[in-house]
Amino acid sequence: MKNQIILEPIGVIHTPHGQIEGMPVQPAGAAGFTGKAVIKKEYVEGLTDLDGFSHATLVYHFHKAEGYVLMPVPFMDTKPHGVFATRAPKRPNHIGMSTVRILSVEGDTVTFDGADMLDGTPLIDVKPYFPKYDSPPDSKSGWLDTAAHKQCCNVRSDNRFM
Repeated sequence: MKNQIILEPIGVIHTPHGQIEGMPVQPAGAAGFTGKAVIKKEYVEGLTDLDGFSHATLVYHFHKAEGYVLMPVPFMDTKPHGVFATRAPKRPNHIGMSTVRILSVEGDTVTFDGADMLDGTPLIDVKPYFPKYDSPPDSKSGWLDTAAHKQCCNVRSDNRFM
């Protein structure tokens, strides 16, 4: 018997990206694209003190992804890699995350820079980014260190995960 996990969105993410094709594929490549995470009213109190952070990690559901690919060719390379060594959207649980720059927190809305997700994306969680703990000095980036596309700034989504 499978254990079932049920997640309820805490809100919705609004971005200028109405279609998957052509979207930035990482927040670093989405500089200048502003998004808004609108939190359901029962969770708004949970935003208290978030405005003291420069960045937050948004955890969300790839709601347009179907199925999964265990060896995808990610946007940042030309070779296949194990799905758990990528951030490809066709994953067993379709969970995505993006660390974005907080521009403001007002009422039920977190406005941010670095919107690399589709408009209408269900928001699962918001976590503050702690540079001291979230960026260890001895970290490595695996295949990305030698990937064909070392800079994600100009990489855009295509139809490979549709």
